Amino acid sequence: MKGFDLRRALSIARKEVRHVNRDPFTLALALGLPVILVTFFGFAIDFDVRDVRLALYDRDRSQASRALAEVFSASGYFSVTPGEHPEAMARELDSERAAAVLIIEPKFAGNLRAGRTAKAQLLLDGADNTSASTVLGYLLGVQRSAMRKLLGEGGAPEISLKTRFLFNPELNTRWFTVPGLVVIVVGLLSIMLTALTVAKEWENGSMELLLSTPVRPAEIVLGKLSPYVALVLAALLIVYGVARLLFKMPFAGSHLLFFGASLLFLFTCLAQGLLISVAARQQQIAMQFSIISGLLPSMLLSGFIFPVESMPVFFQYFTMILPPRWFLAVTRGIMLKDMGPVELAVPLLVLLGMSVLLTAAATKRFKTDLEP
Repeated sequence: MKGFDLRRALSIARKEVRHVNRDPFTLALALGLPVILVTFFGFAIDFDVRDVRLALYDRDRSQASRALAEVFSASGYFSVTPGEHPEAMARELDSERAAAVLIIEPKFAGNLRAGRTAKAQLLLDGADNTSASTVLGYLLGVQRSAMRKLLGEGGAPEISLKTRFLFNPELNTRWFTVPGLVVIVVGLLSIMLTALTVAKEWENGSMELLLSTPVRPAEIVLGKLSPYVALVLAALLIVYGVARLLFKMPFAGSHLLFFGASLLFLFTCLAQGLLISVAARQQQIAMQFSIISGLLPSMLLSGFIFPVESMPVFFQYFTMILPPRWFLAVTRGIMLKDMGPVELAVPLLVLLGMSVLLTAAATKRFKTDLEP
């Protein structure tokens, strides 16, 4: 057999393009799924806690206590409803009709005028520790507003801290989640499309037709995967467009670096899908392996939802073998922080190494199956 022939690989690619054109499921999966995932999760995933149901028990019933309640309402984070007595306040928390209870003690206004400590108690439902921690973070701003409203500017502390958030000044949840959705969409589509299409050839027996022709394994791999590289790149552009136009996502860094890193991640996932297809040879099994190995690590172990630094030490090291963890660092670094190749050298080199290793392993395993 002669060496690698690009014309044979292009012939296989043209055949695969015709298969894709005749398969509406593949086109819908590649072009429709990204829009659905990004739009649905972009709106659904929101780590901000708003309209916290706050039950108010005002035992002072003074102008100062009413002013304190107004500060909570005006903050935009709390929805205040009046209560009648402390026992009812406890039942509000127990029944989850309220997530927090504010009890303003008697003589609140008198103590305030006399310069003594004016007491108000806030009870939080700690069953949801994430929401409770977020509400505690809101209290600092509410406390400052209350001091200005109740004591005036002269009563404010002489030293004040001003917080400035870099890269995401509005603390917009979507600016944090959309780069992660790019990782999930590109990774999942790459693995699923590759695994399903090659497994389909094994399942239908058409792979044996290729075995009877003088075609090298590298030509088959290149020919069959090229159309799906184009499809996933089109899906990436769709996700990029939805992020910029619908969610007003900023892009601070280099587009060239972003799409170059996306290609590295894409080749890594395509090689992973090829390995799955060779091992499974059945579309149903390939689909299951694709979801398990493509979706779950991207969602749970990449840092998309849970910070890697907060995981147990074992999982912090375990995530280092997962491409989504490194590509997520690249996407957030480029899109939000304008990081360049020097700052992203480690994740880019890791992605390059994974891409080379997985592509070599997939090609070798594919060759072994073709030429037993």
